[in-house]
Amino acid sequence: MLVVERQKKIVSMLHEMETVKIQDIIEVTGSSESTVRRDLMELERAGKLKRLHGGATLPQNKLVEPTMEEKTAKNRHEKRQIAKFAAELVTEGDCIYLDAGTSTLEMIPFLKGKDVVVVTNGLMNIAALLEIGINTHVIGGYVKSGTSAFIGRSAIRSLETYQFDKAFIGVNGISLKGECTTPDPEEAFIKEYAIERAQQGIILADHTKFGEVSFSTFAQIRDCMIVTSNQIDKSYYEELKGQTTLEVVSL
Repeated sequence: MLVVERQKKIVSMLHEMETVKIQDIIEVTGSSESTVRRDLMELERAGKLKRLHGGATLPQNKLVEPTMEEKTAKNRHEKRQIAKFAAELVTEGDCIYLDAGTSTLEMIPFLKGKDVVVVTNGLMNIAALLEIGINTHVIGGYVKSGTSAFIGRSAIRSLETYQFDKAFIGVNGISLKGECTTPDPEEAFIKEYAIERAQQGIILADHTKFGEVSFSTFAQIRDCMIVTSNQIDKSYYEELKGQTTLEVVSL
């Protein structure tokens, strides 16, 4: 089977099933595993698919923002372990920024007992922080439905009054070029500005975020630490490890 025919077949399989395993592609095309992996890499660079551990899926819509409920249900154990590692980076006396999102929300139980100050734009973070006795400040602004994040001019003005030791930020996609992205430009600006006002920006990303590209770029990974898990595809790890501090948590 010619390369063009094989790759068309792979894309056709994805449109039929949304997610396919490498072994399924091997059986349908009669190709070797190395050939299929090479095809998947080429198709991903062309924006036709997103590679997964052991397979591929259709890329997400760049403007679609999953709700908090959808995010919470996805990769919960992995996110919790990433969050636990991230919380261990917080030292006594730190003033930290916690972004709105499920990975940062998972950090909060691991902050219990720490003498820290938290500033957040996450509506869902507030009750969890107060429950464990954390000194909490909330930036104002418009509350975005779906992600329950404070955004807008008031949020930006509020951020101007703070300086952070560390900013912990969620992400929707990390491209192979090292761009951290999210669907909403306003939310992207809040993330970007929080990182600018921190001594260190730390991105929390489960393995599904690598290779995804959303509409708005808010950071380059060279300017941040990335905390992920050992579920990250090896090819992503090899491509990105030289661009940033990439902390990989074992599950």
